Order: sequence, then structure tokens, then C-alpha cells
Amino acid sequence: MNPSPDERREARRTLATSAYTADMIRSLEQPFLDDGVPLMRIAAGSLASVADVMLTQAGLEPAGARVVLLAGAGNNGGDGLYASADLAGHGADVTVVATGRSLHQGGLDALLRAGGVVTALDPQAAIPGSEAPAGPDQASEELDQALELCRQADLIIDAMTGIGLKGALRGIPAALAAELGMEGGLPDRPAWHDPAGQDGPLVLAVDTPSGVDIDEGTLPGAYIPADVTVTMGAMKPCLMLPPAAYVCGRVVLVDFGFDTSALVPSVSCMNAEDCAGLLRAPRVDDTKYSRGVVGLVTGSALYHGAGLLSSRAAASGNVGMIRYCGPEQVGDLILQELPETVLGRGRVESWVLGSGVPTRQAQEAAGPEGQDGQRDLIADILNRQAADLDEDEAAADPPVVADAGALDLLPDRLGPRTVLTPHAGEMAALLNSHGENVDGDQVMAEPLHWAVRACQLTGATILLKGAITLVVGEDGTDRPRVMTTGFGPAWLSTAGSGDVLSGTIGALLAQNAGPIQDDATLMADLTAAAAFLHGLAGSLASAGRQTGWEQPLIFDPRKPQDFADLVAQDSQRDGHGTVAGPMGQPIRAGQVADALPRAIGLVMSRAEGTADQNDQSAQDGDDASQFFENSSLWF
Repeated sequence: MNPSPDERREARRTLATSAYTADMIRSLEQPFLDDGVPLMRIAAGSLASVADVMLTQAGLEPAGARVVLLAGAGNNGGDGLYASADLAGHGADVTVVATGRSLHQGGLDALLRAGGVVTALDPQAAIPGSEAPAGPDQASEELDQALELCRQADLIIDAMTGIGLKGALRGIPAALAAELGMEGGLPDRPAWHDPAGQDGPLVLAVDTPSGVDIDEGTLPGAYIPADVTVTMGAMKPCLMLPPAAYVCGRVVLVDFGFDTSALVPSVSCMNAEDCAGLLRAPRVDDTKYSRGVVGLVTGSALYHGAGLLSSRAAASGNVGMIRYCGPEQVGDLILQELPETVLGRGRVESWVLGSGVPTRQAQEAAGPEGQDGQRDLIADILNRQAADLDEDEAAADPPVVADAGALDLLPDRLGPRTVLTPHAGEMAALLNSHGENVDGDQVMAEPLHWAVRACQLTGATILLKGAITLVVGEDGTDRPRVMTTGFGPAWLSTAGSGDVLSGTIGALLAQNAGPIQDDATLMADLTAAAAFLHGLAGSLASAGRQTGWEQPLIFDPRKPQDFADLVAQDSQRDGHGTVAGPMGQPIRAGQVADALPRAIGLVMSRAEGTADQNDQSAQDGDDASQFFENSSLWF
């Protein structure tokens, strides 16, 4: 039976938002290879089609374009060779730079028949149609010539390594990457990067950029940043995890038709449809209590604004009521903007703790001015979450969000119903308090490793902030549940944004208090959903298209023209469908809180299939539904 359109859409959504380890990918490929499916030729045809689109969008004629293929000895190089043969057959000027001692024989034969040229860099290479360098001096000269060819090219196809590489690049690939790409850190360029306007060649990576760690998403050495990455069959973790995901450019996923139903993804990305399923729809018999009550111990005598921002976000997050527990002057400030707020302790379905509360060191430095009782109250609530409580009592306590000034008040052990929300520096301090020796830069270099480690050490659900936010929590198995969301713009790196995020998480937890009691593994999904809404609100407020991460474009090898038509149609949209251009405009944290109700309405309406009508009725002049579409292209 053929799948229905809804089933096909669901399958593609799952494909676009689930990543699998290298070993899992091999297990998915094997049945196809056993059946004789020519995956390499399908991959190569898809690569060639995307290369044509890239060149066309850059204002270049694919026929006559100068193309350099960096080809390794394995199947990744074979994909590149067959694709380059197709390009050469249509008139491109193709040079293959062999980075190993051999090349895929079938791909090489096709390339040579199409008129491509091959140059070898390894003195021990044995490649038909090319002479190996005669010793180190000639090898050095050949390397310099290859680098110059790359710099003069219109398009570099990076097919040096595949998913089998572990650790940093070595040898010739490392030397090429160090000269053509980066060695340590991220490229110094704006968050919205338009390859069509850049100096130097376009870069198309085959499966993944060379030099990234496939399963961990790190940048362990030299690497070549890509403008576009065409990945085969299924997403790999490095295409979704920071920092590697930041250097993959626009990702195009070639749909081979893999059946992933028996596999648990290594990484999952929160998306609009899944987020909608975690938002509680209002009911005719609702009361303010049944919709959820958020309690906030945020803000302080030193930092008033954090109390207001976290309260505004919680109140706008689809709950029935908020309670504020804190200094009188902060409570008065909140009441001026949110007169429906109730002051003082009482029934709550979730707690938000620590935003704008000074750390112990800051409080001591402030002297009497910093003593307002917030830290004592936070410590009391957190101690009730400690893991030594029996399971029934722990499940009855409201879930907790611990941010900023609450992070140095944590008990030794917590349960998954506590969410910790550190940035990299706070994460390092948290880890060091549990016996690790790490700094903020190391956390940023290996965020997955350290987020998983923090989850193991504390027992809590971990949200590590970033342009791509990582959430690690309990999965009911011996493996952690790893989720990402990168739906917000870089403009979100502004004072108070984290306070808004904490309030948003608290609201998602409060409206799902009952389900959380039954199943603590929901905590990771709910936390990621809140981060998704926070990012969407930032996108709506900034009126741009820049995000930390975009879902991949799905390429159907049976319909390559559909992909070309999609890109061409997008390129004709005046102003890219935004108010402030693709980069958007600066925003304040308060604007993000103000945009939360619209973000929630948009997500819930989309779940009912009415997002277009909902957005049209808003009459705001921007196309908010574009944030959910795969047509947000830029190459």
C-alpha cells in the first residue's frame, strides 16, 4: 500500500529531525547494498544536481565552471568522482585532487571518460591517469599547486573523508584543510552568511565537511567549512550538534528511503509539530488552576529586571496563573505590568528559581544590600528535589527550573524533574563542583560530552544554552536522551534572554504537571519545546530569517527538478519575505516575552493545519509561517 500524503510528510519530518551514528547509518545502508541498489550513483546524481543549483544561484554557468574535487580513497571520494564526472560531462572544467594513495576505480574511470583531470599528492599514490610526486620536494610543489587550483576554483567539492573518520584529519587532508579552511574555532563571519556574495570558491561537502567528528559534533583539528552539505540517506549527529553544525552550511538530505523505525535516534531536534503536541490546549471546563500555576523565585534586591522578565514569560506561556516570591520592590515592579500576578507562596505546578538571584560570591560582595532571603528559599525548594526522597514523594513535588543564582545551591544529587539551564561558564563551574576540571572554552568545544556528563553527575535534566541549544535528559534506558533546538536568531544573545527562557520552561512544565508525574522522561522534550518557543518568539520579534540551525532540505533523487524549482522560486521572493531583511533586526528580551503568545498560537494552529490562515489574520506584514518551511534557502 502506498503511503498517504500525511504519512509521507510525517516520515520526512522524522527524517529531517533525527540523527543516527555512523554505525547506525551503515546498518541502514546494508540492506540496500545487499539488494544491489546503486546508492553511490544515486548519491552522485544528487550531488551534481545540487552543485548545478549552487553555481546557478551564484550567477555562474555550470558549463565552463571551474570545479576542484578533493577526493579520498573511500566511498565518499567515489560519490564525488561520479558527481564530478556528471559535471564534466555537462561542460564543467573538473580537476580531481587525490588526497590518498588510491581512488574509487569506477568513479575514476567515469571521471576520466568525461574529460576530467587527476593530480596526486601522495608520493606513494598509484592512480591511473596521474603520476605520483617523485619525493618530498615535488610533493610540496604539487600541494602548493593544488591549493592554488582550489583558490581559483568556482566550486570545491569536499569528498576527502566519510563517516568512518575518527578524530582529527591527518596527513595531506589535514594540510589542505589547514590552508583552505580553519584550524580551531569557528569562522569569523556574521550569523547570516550568503555564500553567493563571498570572496573565493563555494564549498560543497559530501555527507559531512572534512574534519568534523561525526558522532560527537566537535571540531578536533583542521576542517573545511561548507556552504552546502549534501548528506546521504539520513542525518548524522554532527549536522545537528554544535559546534560542528555551525560549519556545515545549508544541509541537503538525499532521501534514499531508509527504514529507521527500528532505531532510536542518537540526537533528535525539536520541531513545530512535536512542540504543538506538548502544549496544553484550553478546555471548556478549565480553571486558572487546571491550566497550571508557575511559582517564581527570581529577581532580587540587586537585579530587579530578571524577576520581571521571567514573570512576563511565564505569564505569557499558556498557563492560568503565576505566583511571585521575592523582594517587595520587585513584586511591585511586576504588578505594574502584570497585575494578575499573585504574590507569596501557595499552590504551584512548577518552580522557576535563580534568574537574577546573585551567586553566593556576588551576595557576599554586596553586603547587607544583597540579603533578601531569595537564596534561602531556593535552597529549601531544591533540597526537596534531592534524590534521597522516595520516588512517590519526589514525583509529587512540582518540577523545577534552576537558573543562574540557583546553580550554586544544588544538592549533590537531583532527579530528572529538575532542569538546570547553564551557559558554558556556568556549566564549567557546575562540573568543577562535581570533581571535573574544565573551563568554559572546553565546554563550548565539546558541548555534547559535557552536557551528558553534567546529566550523569547531577541526575538532572540539562539545558546548555547556545545558538544551538542542547538538552540532555533521562530516556528510560541506559542512554541519555539528547535533543537540540536552534530555531532562534543570534539576536537572542542579549541581556535578559535567559530569564525569558527560564520562565518559558516553567510554563511548559506547569501545564504538563500531571503527565510529568506519570513519566519523568517527558522533561527533556518539554524543556526542548520551551527552548523552541523561545527561539521562535525571537525570530518573530527580529523579523528575519537567520536561525542557529535550519532543518535540512529534502532532496528526492527521483525528482531533482523539484529541488531546483524550489530554490529558484525562493530566490525570486523580494526581500526574502521578511520585514527587516534576512538577518532581521536587534531585539530586547522583553520583546521576546511579548512575542511568546503569538509563537504559541502559531505552533498550535499549525498543528491543526491552519497556520497560513492564522498568520494572515495577524496582519503584521511579515510571513511568520515561513519559519516552518523548507523554502528558506540561501544558496
